Amino acid sequence: MRFRLAAAIAAIALAAPAIAQKAPDTPVQNRIIDQALNHSEVMQTAAHLTDSIGGRMTNSPQMREAERWTQQRFRDWGLSNVRADPFEFGRGWSIVSSSAVMTAPRRINLRAIPVAWTPPTDGTVSAQIVVAPMKEAEDFAQWRGKLSGKIVLVSHPGAGSEPERPAFRRLTSEDLAKLGDYEQPAFSETEIAKQLKQAAFEEQRDAFLKQEGALAWVRISPRDGGLLHGTGYSYQVGRTPALSGMEMAAEDYRRLARLALTATPPTLAISSDVRFHDEDTKAYNILADLPGSDPRAGYVMAGAHLDSWVAGDGAQDNAAGSAVVMEAARILATLGVHPKRTIRFALWNGEEQALLGSIAYVEKYLASRPELTDPAQAALSPYYTWRLRWPVTPKPGHRDLTAYFNIDNGSGKLRGIYAEGNVAAMPTLREWIAPFAGMGVTTVSPQPTEGTDHLFMSAVGIPAFQFIQDPLDYGSRIHHTNLDTYDHLKAEDLRQAALVLASLLLKAANADEPLPRMPVPARPAPADPFEYAKPGE
Repeated sequence: MRFRLAAAIAAIALAAPAIAQKAPDTPVQNRIIDQALNHSEVMQTAAHLTDSIGGRMTNSPQMREAERWTQQRFRDWGLSNVRADPFEFGRGWSIVSSSAVMTAPRRINLRAIPVAWTPPTDGTVSAQIVVAPMKEAEDFAQWRGKLSGKIVLVSHPGAGSEPERPAFRRLTSEDLAKLGDYEQPAFSETEIAKQLKQAAFEEQRDAFLKQEGALAWVRISPRDGGLLHGTGYSYQVGRTPALSGMEMAAEDYRRLARLALTATPPTLAISSDVRFHDEDTKAYNILADLPGSDPRAGYVMAGAHLDSWVAGDGAQDNAAGSAVVMEAARILATLGVHPKRTIRFALWNGEEQALLGSIAYVEKYLASRPELTDPAQAALSPYYTWRLRWPVTPKPGHRDLTAYFNIDNGSGKLRGIYAEGNVAAMPTLREWIAPFAGMGVTTVSPQPTEGTDHLFMSAVGIPAFQFIQDPLDYGSRIHHTNLDTYDHLKAEDLRQAALVLASLLLKAANADEPLPRMPVPARPAPADPFEYAKPGE
């Protein structure tokens, strides 16, 4: 009996490997979840981009380091065709140190930051202030002859405000329900003209202040609470401002403005030690591929912008999105998937200067538009002028890109996806996100979104989508500010985002039919054919 029992046990043991080999493979979706939740590297990636590298201004030394490091990570994970794809940008710029001190009627250190791409001061500049709000060129006349030898405060001080709702929040079911309404496009020639006029104002104001003999200028932070931004857009070679500019915390700015109306107007001492970097005027998008098995099937793509501002470390905006895109690449490469279509991962550059990297990709590979003939318009950022150039001419690679997914709304959990008006794609998108309902991903919205790198892909008819995310404190206090550091990232949310992105990319890459496309746009008719411009516009 004992012999027969031992023999039976041995027979079972010998058969076990054969049984295991015949067991079905673990579904790839479950393997993605396991890799994303139990073996994640998304926070290590985000920490290196923020704590180690820091704010990544386009063409700055920090951005060059980020370009090198992200390419090496893609190679380490086994991706193919990793490259830095160049486009013409302009000057790099970085901050060494800065200070702002009110020296009279009492001494107090003020919270301020240099405005990007403004030049350094010549040591410390000390002078009385003039509060001279200017919003348009028509405002210059009232300050002519009054600014020589002064530091000019160019913003209206306004009044202080307190928040009316919590800074940190997540989307409720009611919030998500509101995203179900379709929004009609509203093309307006008057609104475009207004934007073009405003886009030229900063350069006009700098020239006026220089002509009037001002020493430097200061603007107010657009948000209270000691928040600083420092955003600026004079990055082009040959168009660097003449005067140093600083942004000051709203509370400190208002103190100066109040004192300016007293018998003891304040004296301000400012120092801005900044550097320009002109070694290479090209910026670089970082691209990496997971090759597909059918070269005729085209490719799908995910992207986030790698550049940031430098008041903080560019964590929620947008190391978070970059880390999610990189983590999706790592997950799929680690699992050894072999999709039908190539999956391309993009880390965009120059997004903060108005989507320049993704526009460059569109113009290089997807579609072209005629050059502008108006010199004044041609001098403006392509963000303002690109949609003025008709017709759109698709390039041979236009049909190859079958879907693009963008991550750039902070570090909040994914709650769904914006279909960007592509209602024909909505049933498929609902099917693809259905497995993640228990993770909070429930909503496909027909609405369009603006201001990030899917925009100009959608504008040439590519199926391009932006995710719905919990806002957290992104819009209330983090976006572009000195608080945008690693501490405000949410690991659980970023792990969820990476697994959802990896899953949707694989679904799109293996789909029998690509997602429905929008028509290649033609010049739209005005939404209001009888619109008049308002006075002053």
